[in-house]
Order: sequence, then C-alpha cells, then structure tokens
Amino acid sequence: MTAAATSHPVRPPFWRDVRVLRWVFQIVVLAVVALVLAWLYSNYRTNVARTKIPTNFKFLDRPANFEIPGNGMSQTAPVRNALVQGLLNTLRVAVAGLILATVLGTLIGIGRLSKNAVIRALCTVYVETIRNIPLLLLLLFANLGLVLQVLPRLTNAWQPLGIAVFSNRGIAIPWYVGSGWTLLAIITIGIIGARLVALWRQNAFDRTGAPARTGLWSAAVFVATTAIGWIAFGYHVTTPEVAERITIGGMRLDPSFFALLFALVVYTASHIAEIVRGSIQAVDRGQDEAAQALAFSGFQRLWFVVLPQAFRIAVPPLGNQYLNLIKNSSLGAAISYFELTNVTQISVANSSPPVPAFALALAVYLVISLVVSGLVNVWNRRLALVTR
Repeated sequence: MTAAATSHPVRPPFWRDVRVLRWVFQIVVLAVVALVLAWLYSNYRTNVARTKIPTNFKFLDRPANFEIPGNGMSQTAPVRNALVQGLLNTLRVAVAGLILATVLGTLIGIGRLSKNAVIRALCTVYVETIRNIPLLLLLLFANLGLVLQVLPRLTNAWQPLGIAVFSNRGIAIPWYVGSGWTLLAIITIGIIGARLVALWRQNAFDRTGAPARTGLWSAAVFVATTAIGWIAFGYHVTTPEVAERITIGGMRLDPSFFALLFALVVYTASHIAEIVRGSIQAVDRGQDEAAQALAFSGFQRLWFVVLPQAFRIAVPPLGNQYLNLIKNSSLGAAISYFELTNVTQISVANSSPPVPAFALALAVYLVISLVVSGLVNVWNRRLALVTR
C-alpha cells in the first residue's frame, strides 16, 4: 500500500493546484485589462458622438493654413505635406544629433579616464553638471542665451574663412547644388562598393596572409565612387554670403534648429560619456597590458584593442540614449522649431481633429524608434563575441 501510494501521489484539488491558480490569475488580469480598455473606448466613443469630433484622417487633405520657415510650402498646401516636412525636420536634427553626440560623448568618456589631471577634471565637471540639468532648461538657455544673445546680428555676422555665416538669424554653411536623392544613391553605391572591396581584401588576407588594409582600400573606393558620381551629375558647392539683411547661397540653419541640436548633443553626450567610461573600465586590464607589451602606442592600444571591446558592452545602453535623443527632439516645440510635434500642435490649433492627428504623430515616433532599435540590435549582434 505504501509503495502504491508513493508511485501514484494524490493530486491536490484544483483550487489548491499551483498550476491552475497561475492560469486563473493570468486570465483574471487579462480580463480586468480588457474591461478597462473597453470602458475607456466606450467613453471615448460616447464623447466623440456627443461633441461630433471627427476621428478619420480626412483632415490630411485640408489646407494647412500655416507656413514652415525655410521651406517653400504655401499655406494652401495640405496638412499631409506639413506633417511630412515636420518629420523631415525631426529626422534632420535626430541624425545630426546622434552622430555628434556619439563623437562628443566618446571623447568625453575617454577624457574622464585621462592621466592628465586637467583634462580629467574638465570632463568630470562637464558630465556632472550637464546631466543634472533638465533638458528643457538647457534648451531654453541655448535658444534665449546662446543663439539670440551671444551670436551677433547679421550685419556683424561672424564669417570664418569666408565659408560660413554665424548670426542670431541662423547659421549658413556651404552646401551642394543638385538632386538630394541622386546624391544619396551615389553615397549608397559607394558604401556597397567599399563593403565589397573590404570583403575581397579580407578573403585575400585569409588565403595568402598578405596585409588586408581593408580600411585604406574601402576608403579609396568610397571616395573614388563618390567623386565620379559628383562630377558626372554636375554637383557643385555654394558658400553663403551676406546680402543686406539676408544670406544667399549655401544652406541656412534656423536659429531654433541650432539651439535644439546644441542642447540635444550636449545633454545626450554627457550620458554617453558615462556609458563609454564604464565600458572602457569593464575591459580586462590584461588586454591593454598585452598590447603595451607588443609596443603599441597609447592611441593604438585605445583604438585597436580597448574601444572595440568596450563598444561590445556599450551598444545596448547607447541604443537607449539614441532613442531618448530622438524622442527629446519633440521639445523643439518649446522654441518654435517646426518638428513633427510642433507641426501637429499647430495643425490641431487650425481645426484638425486632435485624436487622429496626435495618434498619427505617436505612430510615426513609434516607427522611428523601432527602426533605430532594430539597427542597434543588428550592430550589437555584429559586435557580439561568437562562441561555440
């Protein structure tokens, strides 16, 4: 009897079975969430029917009734065009901000570990000061204090080397003349060609042991391809000049764009610096000592040994900072920069329905964030160590 009871244990009743209770708890939670969402949606439908607010996207075809500075769009253009321009402005400040913040943050992070006491102290003060200031206040200071007060008037504009114009009306820089899409295609072809040449040189190194020099070969192919396309399609560069109260030639950056870019880069770089510093310190000291034993210089140890391993650790938290920078660009609405959020707010103020307008903006930000997250994940997998 004892052996039979041991081989066939009696199961507890279902109201005491842990597995059953887990399933019941999950079902109850899902049911509560579904009921709350259904209640909210019912209230939303009731209020929409009572106020007769449209919930469709027909407003995208209505005239925008406002202009965007630095853009040729007229007031009669549809709201759709205004939102596209707002999206492009968001992407401009985001792409430039990601590149500059990564470079500046990496340099500051390395400086935090410098043996030079002055450099180390300056980098520490920068990080501990900037990352403890609210971004909105930094943005307002950059706009009201730096751009409008520090930069001179257009009549007394700074013109370094005669190739750029700095004033409180904005910053004008040299720019190309020609089709942007064609130039993007040329650059893409150059990148693909450089990648193929790098693979060829790596295969040659694996077969023969001859120096690969993938960086040199890839750079040469990219520069050659871009130069040939540039000349073939007749591109040229124009430099800005001051003509009375305006600038002609080049590309003019709106003061609000410069203020937003400055605030985003300076603020995000302070966080990236700490990520880079911690990642460098996480690399085994034996790696640096081994490189030093091979007579590598300080720069070579950092560039070829320490940083590649540090970025394996740094990529995931860097991805979070990239997403924060992109979403923080919506603060440009506080200084009248016409990015996606500001354009959406203005369109709603001009009688566009708020719910579908802001829902569309939310969806666009979500798509951008998911794309950036996917690219960061690909980058992370490429840097990950391959183990058996």
